[in-house]
Amino acid sequence: MIKGRGMVEKYRELLLNNVRKQINVWFDKEYTQGTPHAEVYRFLHSITGTATTIGLDEIGNTAKELLEKLKEQEERLWDQKELKEYLMPLVSICYYNGSEEPLTITQNIKNKGNQSLVILIDDDPTFLMYVKEALEREQILVLALTDPHKAVSILYDLKPDCIIIDVYMQSASGFEVLHYLKEKMKQQFIPTIMMSVDNRKEIRVKSYQMGADDFIAKPFEMDEFIVRLKRQIERKELIDHLVLIDELTLVYNRKYLNNVFKLLQNETVQEDEVFTLAILDLDHFKNINDTYGHLMGDEVLRTFAGFLKEKLSSFDIIIRFGGEEFVLLFPRTSLGTAKGQLETILHEYGQKEYVANSTRFHITFSAGMVEVSNNGQSLEEWMELADSALYEAKSLGRNQIVLANKEQITTHKKVLKIGVIDDDPIIRTMILEMIDNMQKEESILLEVESFRDGAKFFESDWYKSENPYILILDGMMPRMDGLEVLQKIRAEQNSEQYTVIMLTSRKSEQDISRGLQLGADDYLTKPFNLLELEARLKRLIQRMK
Repeated sequence: MIKGRGMVEKYRELLLNNVRKQINVWFDKEYTQGTPHAEVYRFLHSITGTATTIGLDEIGNTAKELLEKLKEQEERLWDQKELKEYLMPLVSICYYNGSEEPLTITQNIKNKGNQSLVILIDDDPTFLMYVKEALEREQILVLALTDPHKAVSILYDLKPDCIIIDVYMQSASGFEVLHYLKEKMKQQFIPTIMMSVDNRKEIRVKSYQMGADDFIAKPFEMDEFIVRLKRQIERKELIDHLVLIDELTLVYNRKYLNNVFKLLQNETVQEDEVFTLAILDLDHFKNINDTYGHLMGDEVLRTFAGFLKEKLSSFDIIIRFGGEEFVLLFPRTSLGTAKGQLETILHEYGQKEYVANSTRFHITFSAGMVEVSNNGQSLEEWMELADSALYEAKSLGRNQIVLANKEQITTHKKVLKIGVIDDDPIIRTMILEMIDNMQKEESILLEVESFRDGAKFFESDWYKSENPYILILDGMMPRMDGLEVLQKIRAEQNSEQYTVIMLTSRKSEQDISRGLQLGADDYLTKPFNLLELEARLKRLIQRMK
């Protein structure tokens, strides 16, 4: 987040300097070849999006008025005289009236990073935009999808608080989507709301029979819709706080870890005992989901948890920490003894055979272990030690156990890649600085890169890794338009790795609609609020941990 007037002034000065520099080039006496129309259009487009974002409203509004008089697609060259006449309103402001009121950033975004997340599935982009904007005024983050099949991968990568599905869509019926998601939603409670213009009794009854928690007829009153949605979100929050068992694997969930760790730690103090903590991670688990599907991935997780329960004693504690990661606690057990037990499990599990689509495969795990003693360290510090050992086990080739070095904590955070693709250097700089400040608050490592256009992004190898990505993508850029970038990303085999936030200053709803149809997960219209972007990023990051 950009803090203080001095920081804002820096970006204002940078914008004014860039504008003056470009105008000087075009108006220079030596510059006689004429200016391509596309350059003029992109220049005004860039200023329109950036100036108002950093509080230079008069400049932004003037550029917007000039832009609206132009056609985006036009083959022509501007000569100096006509370009000077056309840009004179903007030149007057930038050269002679550069000072404006300080930037005021709206402070009404509550609980940054803790907003409820709703997945909205409907093949009507106009309806999606209408509902999305209404819900986000209520501080509810919305991922609006026109492709119902994409909801499946998002459901696994993120943890939505509610799913809203339209019954009638062109590519798939809402009932088909609900049926496909039904098993997953049983294992992890996620309220679902079905919507339809068809309010017949049989449609409503079928929705409830298939597991929907509510049915809302279209058209609806937005205030009633919001109340009913919030009730479903509140139900989920209540259930999540009451339940300490992971629905999929039937072992403890991470909420139980703090409580049981304190109990064991008190025991070490009172009885001068030790216990052992281990972090386990299934090797190459993402390949299982990609190759055999998420349902097979769920089966592997269930089977692995059951295998651990079968091999460990009733006193040992198994916790699903998140995704394919498990924490084991061995009460009153030394590191050497616990390591011997886990090595046996490692060997036996590696021989276990799975079958999917007539294909047989094996899967292994890696582990980091640490002996917890009475030395006053917190759970987080012991977890960091075990996690460092796990990281080393993976670095050494996986399928092995590494013991932590208690003399030194080396934190190896999970990596999330964030790409900023925008031809405006000021926008890129502001977003990078905002993410740099966020980096200090996150327990996940944010690896950030910026690109001035889509072509540069695809020319790099940065976007080719197994890590998850969040892409902040400008809708209009030279060489490769933002929509072209989005289309190419969604054509990639591993497209589910990418969560895409579109930035657009285009007035036409058609561009936003096209972005949603091509698979954008979210959008912000320039000028956008940096706090709002920060809140959305924090929410997505929190969900990806």
